[in-house]
Amino acid sequence: MNNIRNEAVCMDIRKFAELVSAAVSEELGESCQVKLQEIMKNNGVILQGLIILTGKRNISPTIYLNSFLEAFAGGVPLSVIVSKILEIYRSDMPAGNIDMSFFREFERVRSDICYRIVNRNRNRVLLERIPHIDFLDLSICFFYAYQSDALGTGSILIYNSHMEMWGCSVETLMKLAGENTERLYPWEIHRMEELLSEALPWEEWEARETQSDCPGEEEVAESVPMRVLCNAQRVYGATCMIYPGVLGTLAEEAGENLYILPSSVHEILILPESEVEDEQYLRDMIREVNGTQVEPEEILSDNLYFYDRLKNRVEIADCK
Repeated sequence: MNNIRNEAVCMDIRKFAELVSAAVSEELGESCQVKLQEIMKNNGVILQGLIILTGKRNISPTIYLNSFLEAFAGGVPLSVIVSKILEIYRSDMPAGNIDMSFFREFERVRSDICYRIVNRNRNRVLLERIPHIDFLDLSICFFYAYQSDALGTGSILIYNSHMEMWGCSVETLMKLAGENTERLYPWEIHRMEELLSEALPWEEWEARETQSDCPGEEEVAESVPMRVLCNAQRVYGATCMIYPGVLGTLAEEAGENLYILPSSVHEILILPESEVEDEQYLRDMIREVNGTQVEPEEILSDNLYFYDRLKNRVEIADCK
């Protein structure tokens, strides 16, 4: 075991996954089948998933192993990792089999078809397999939003094969998603200090508020008239920028055009045009934050956007 741990620092994810798979299989015995599967996530990020199958169940949670490799390299014993994986498997396993036959019937899914925006270049491999519509340097893709007692809340990405099975077009998906997404994922606008206060424990926030010798996060945020646009679920909330009328409403309230900073796939930052003296500074900031603070899977774009309220149009600010 010590030799395995010493090798962990230089172990790649596939070798680690095979090690974990063998240990989980040994723990569960012949009654279960353990499978490894590479899962492509947003922006081409590949995660190594582990799936535990039994003859009684037709569905099983996918447990991603990448973060466990970091723990293993940090000295966490393999036995502890296996125990945690089995704990996740047992807690997340649906109570019974799931009937997915409804997904073949377009009339039963159409009211829950939604869209989200992703970076086009970073997802070029995935986009070959899914219906999408290009938008600036982004792409609008589609998913089925579900909520059930057995599976909880989540989404199923719509592939070309689904569209062919349903006999529908990209235009139909776009029309339905335009009707459904804002209803299921309503947009919200927040002041920057609201989100900063949510991110800090109350005691720490209160302590910072009482420090008079240096400005706290709230004072800094109030000095920058930047607001955060997201959805109520805080998941792929940057999509709110393509909701019909949303940017127009915000620009009307501000009485001017808007700059849009793609903070991540989950939210965007809105800044009035009059507050911007140097576009290049904002571009540099976006790229710096994406390169150092945002997870690769959550990057939306390195570009700065501009909303022209008279044209009612979003464009890349470099082209303005």
